[in-house]
Amino acid sequence: MSDHTVRSFDDELLALGRFISEMGGIAETMFASSVEALVRSDTQLAQRVIATDQRLDTLEREIEEKAILTIAKRQPMAVDLRSIITSIRIAADLERVGDLAKNIGKRAVAMNGQFIPQKIASGVTHMADLALERLKTVLDAYMRQDVETALEVWRTDDEIDTLYNSLFRELLTYMMEDPRNIGFCTHLLFCAKNVERIGDHATNIAETIHYLVTGKTITIERPRSDEGYVPLEVGGYN
Repeated sequence: MSDHTVRSFDDELLALGRFISEMGGIAETMFASSVEALVRSDTQLAQRVIATDQRLDTLEREIEEKAILTIAKRQPMAVDLRSIITSIRIAADLERVGDLAKNIGKRAVAMNGQFIPQKIASGVTHMADLALERLKTVLDAYMRQDVETALEVWRTDDEIDTLYNSLFRELLTYMMEDPRNIGFCTHLLFCAKNVERIGDHATNIAETIHYLVTGKTITIERPRSDEGYVPLEVGGYN
């Protein structure tokens, strides 16, 4: 390759990184804002979260298009090819984080100011703070190609699962104590599941970073706390 071609290729790879960085910032803000809207019954903030999702979708499409075009033009190999594939994978995870944050926002709107007990609100907030921390950490690790930090996120995946299981049981208790709680508790169950899934996407990104740096896929099963776990599919509000 000529020096000009190499510089052009490097610029294309850097551009993909910048797009991922922009997507990450938007996804983090959407997630934090959606939980804030939920616990504060702020429907205007929730609506802003919902509206922002379109920008995240657009960025994912742009990354995919640029990545495919770069592969077609440059025919990269080894780490360069992994870098491009990685950008597509992480963009898909961040787009899904945006979808899940949007779903929380829609639940916040649907609840329409219904009272959330302080204990439950604190549980949701704590779980969301932990998932947001994981997301921020793993995105920083991607920018630095820091596989050790990424693996630390991967190893602690079960912490969010444990919090979800605890919150799940707490919400079931509220519903059994008073049938009038079933409505808002159902919304909160889905919100908690969305938060847990965002934590899973952070773990997915950690696995992708490992692939980028080492060229190998993590084959062992990720840590998970399944004790007392009751699966809840994330449905509706797509």
